[in-house]
Amino acid sequence: MVVLCGTDRPPGLEPVERAADVRYVPADRLAAELPGADVLFVWDFTSRAVPAAWPAADAAPGWVHIASAGVDTLAFDALRDGDTVLTNSRGVFDAAIAEYVLGLVLAFAKDLPGTLDAQRHHDWRHRETETIAGRPALVVGTGPIGRAIARLLSAAGLRVSGVGRTARRDDPDFGEVHAAGELRRVLPDTDFVVLAAPLTAQTTGMIDAAALAAMRPGARLINVGRSPLVRTDDLVAALRSGSIAGAALDVFDAEPLPADSPLWTLPGLLVSPHMSGDFAGSLTTLAQLFVANFDRWRQGRPLHNVVDKHLGYVPGGAAGPATAGHPVDEVPVAGTGQEGLPAWTRT
Repeated sequence: MVVLCGTDRPPGLEPVERAADVRYVPADRLAAELPGADVLFVWDFTSRAVPAAWPAADAAPGWVHIASAGVDTLAFDALRDGDTVLTNSRGVFDAAIAEYVLGLVLAFAKDLPGTLDAQRHHDWRHRETETIAGRPALVVGTGPIGRAIARLLSAAGLRVSGVGRTARRDDPDFGEVHAAGELRRVLPDTDFVVLAAPLTAQTTGMIDAAALAAMRPGARLINVGRSPLVRTDDLVAALRSGSIAGAALDVFDAEPLPADSPLWTLPGLLVSPHMSGDFAGSLTTLAQLFVANFDRWRQGRPLHNVVDKHLGYVPGGAAGPATAGHPVDEVPVAGTGQEGLPAWTRT
C-alpha cells in the first residue's frame, strides 16, 4: 500500500501497517512507488501528483481512497475509465461545515466583522443588526454536507430550500429542491446562497456574472464547496460594484491565497483558509475511516463511500450502492470516544 503524504503522516495506521507493506511517499516519489501497489491512500488530498504518476492499467492499484469528500484532484481518464475502485471521506466533515456556515450567516447578519473592526479602533459605534429568523436560504448541493447545513440553518429559523440534480417537493431536509437548471430563476428569492456542491463539469462556473446579477442586492454568497463553482473575477466585480452585499469564501483557485490577491481587501468579503470542515481531531477521524474501510477490503467485503467516477461523487442519500443502510451522516452518540466518526465505521 502507498500513502501519498507530505511531511505529516496520517495518525493511527498501525493496524494497517501490521497487515500490509505501507510506503509513505511524497509527491515526487509517487511515480516510482505506485506501480504494482494494491492500494493508494491519498492523504495529501490537495496534491495534483496522482494523474502524472498513474501507472499502466495492469499495474494500477485496485483501490484508491482520498482523505476528502471532493475527488476532483482524481478526475482523470485513466482512473475514471479503469477498474480501480475510488472511495472518499464522505461523512467526516458534515457537522463541522454546517456549524461553520451557520457561524458565517450570523457573522453577516450581526456584523461581527464590523464589531471587531470598531473594537480595534476604539470606536463605540452603536448600530442595529439583522435578524435571521424567517430569512430565505438556498443551499446548492443536496448531499450529506448540504443536508447538514440545511438542518442547522432550519433549526436557527431560516427558511431553507435546495438546488440539486432533480427537482422534488417534501424533502425531509430542504422542503423543496429545485433542479440545477432553475438556479438563476430562484436566486432572486434568497438572502443567503450557500455552495456545497461537488465540482463537476455541470457545476463549474455556476455562479457567474449572470447568476450574481440575479441575486438580491442584500444577499450574501457562501462557498464551502470548491472554488471553481464561482467565477472569481465575476465575484470581484459584483462586490466592488455593490450588486451583492457580501460573500464568504473558504476555497480559492490558488491556495494559500497569494498575498497580492484582491480578495484580501474586497469590501464585504470574508476570507478563511479552507478550514470550514477541519475540527479538533479531524485528522484522526479521517485515518480511522480509512482503517475501517481497509478492514473491509482485506475481508473482501464491499467498501463504503464508493464514488461514481463519472458523476464525481458518491450517489444516493446514504453512502452509495455498497453501503445501503449505513448513512454516513448519522449523528454519533456522544461519550463513546468516537464523536465525529461516521456511524458505519463503528460497526
